[in-house]
Amino acid sequence: MSDTPIKQQNTAAFYGQAVASFGIAMAAATIGIFRLNADAWVRAFLAIAVLYLVTSAFTLAKVIRDRQEAGRIVSRVDQARLEKLLAEHDPFEKL
Repeated sequence: MSDTPIKQQNTAAFYGQAVASFGIAMAAATIGIFRLNADAWVRAFLAIAVLYLVTSAFTLAKVIRDRQEAGRIVSRVDQARLEKLLAEHDPFEKL
């Protein structure tokens, strides 16, 4: 009656694509900032902004993942409670 959910895992190709995409994007932003015709303080400000954006994106991804995992755990607990109630219920028991 209880089905164990299959844990979905990313393929190695998807993981590699994500890492490569992140590396290329960071390299392009870094090269673009350093080749920019601007004062050093402008380039430094842009570099700090890019680093802040990256750390914020990682934090957001972690928060979303944690919320999704917590919802999955609550759902499994609710499902277990329902299965217990159904298993203990006797429809022919006199009230």
